[in-house]
Amino acid sequence: MQTIQASEAKTKFLKILDEVEGGQAFQVTRHGRTIARIIPEPDDEDYREQAQRAFATIGQIRKRVKPVSLAQILADKNRGRR
Repeated sequence: MQTIQASEAKTKFLKILDEVEGGQAFQVTRHGRTIARIIPEPDDEDYREQAQRAFATIGQIRKRVKPVSLAQILADKNRGRR
């Protein structure tokens, strides 16, 4: 990720957008502090793959962890309270 000052980003904005479209990411700073990031927009396929991996992970966790009843959740919540 490239770092660029806000004043420079303002004057080179169209060039920055061209580079972002090509996959480059930018961190925009003002007075040495990050104020924004300009990153490429992921395509729909990236989102779809992320969602599929997340659902697969959730499925694996659900297979390992046995179900918990509402009564057990409430009992655990109130344990140690007087």
